[in-house]
Amino acid sequence: MPPATRDRALEAAVRVLGTRGVRALSHARVDDEAGLPPGSTSNWFRTRRALLGGVVDHMAELERADFDPAALPAVTDPDALAQGLTAMMELLTGPHATRTRARYALFLEVADDPELAEPLRHQRREFERWTERLVEAVGIADPKSATRALMALADGLLLHRLTVDPELDIRPAISRAVRALARF
Repeated sequence: MPPATRDRALEAAVRVLGTRGVRALSHARVDDEAGLPPGSTSNWFRTRRALLGGVVDHMAELERADFDPAALPAVTDPDALAQGLTAMMELLTGPHATRTRARYALFLEVADDPELAEPLRHQRREFERWTERLVEAVGIADPKSATRALMALADGLLLHRLTVDPELDIRPAISRAVRALARF
């Protein structure tokens, strides 16, 4: 069964954000991208702010489904942690690159709007907590600090891969960081 009109509009809005940027986001462009009749998106999201909020929530739902901890393999040692983080980052900069670009665009667009920014920040905190549990599970000391270091490295590598060098091999940097953190 094809996705409902609302879901088609949200998926199209993510594509518009991730390929053309936040300034390109409009109800008309989303309708066009989704192949919907004019006015369809505005039936669900009356204002641009409402559309941004809908996209934020939609992306959080997609990411929770993609990175469901119950569906991921167990991480039991630093090498497995490095492999898992590398695989996730390759997914975010490969098949999900448009969504990742859209997320970065949204972070910048809603940074000064606490109501719209909160779902993005909440999702980030959830991901940090999940990563911290993995870091702790493999025996890395000071898991909170180690997680922040890994997340900062990951953000830099993601941005670099999305903007400068799409073919960058991120595995060595992630492996080196995890090994270094595991020694302390």
